Amino acid sequence: MAKELLTDVTVRNAKPTDKDQRLNDGSGLYLLIKPNGAKWWRFDYTINGTRKTLSLGVYPDTTLADARRKAEQSRNQKSNGIDPSNTRKIEKAGSVENTFKAIAEDFLIIKKREWSESHHRHIKECFERDVYPWLGNRPLKDLSAVEVLTTLRRITARGAIETAARTKQFIGQAIRYGIATGRAERDVTQDLRGALPSPSKGHYPAITEPKPLGQLLRDIDAYGGNFVVRTALQLQPLIFAR
Repeated sequence: MAKELLTDVTVRNAKPTDKDQRLNDGSGLYLLIKPNGAKWWRFDYTINGTRKTLSLGVYPDTTLADARRKAEQSRNQKSNGIDPSNTRKIEKAGSVENTFKAIAEDFLIIKKREWSESHHRHIKECFERDVYPWLGNRPLKDLSAVEVLTTLRRITARGAIETAARTKQFIGQAIRYGIATGRAERDVTQDLRGALPSPSKGHYPAITEPKPLGQLLRDIDAYGGNFVVRTALQLQPLIFAR
């Protein structure tokens, strides 16, 4: 429980001076009194080693009790690993339309006409599994490269290096759609070049026996996916390098 130092009378009777002055209420909450007489509630806190300040309203519209309630909510958010400033940015957005998830979902709807069903499903499942839980509620215009990198590192931590690289591409595509629709200014994934481990590359073993080659040809003929892909697969045995 925060130690409360101020009273309603103290706040009401506080007079401005020629400099900013602070009346502390304890545990990060204070009243900032400007030389022009304006009284602003402020809450200072530290998260991930960074010192931040959150505005909680203007007195008397925001009373001492209101400010204490808001400060306590912010403390609870911080104790749960949530940055109160990020929550405030979402509130200021006024709508979920500007969050990464909302824009990514719009992007998927637009691309559904262009992509194969399997490719569309793959990207949607990738977002839902590896991206939305961490970045879904973030306003796209406030998304940072560090946040994206942290999300991608969760994927590499389970050994899925190639999946992380592809997820980075998918996130970048959604961000660029947000830029095109006026909801973001730049693609922060461009700042992550070289930040992820590169997938290991190697040669695939060649099929040299008639029996497995025949099975491959039958599998190609039985492929029921995209027509262009199926045609390319059928042409490959006829034109590949000998």
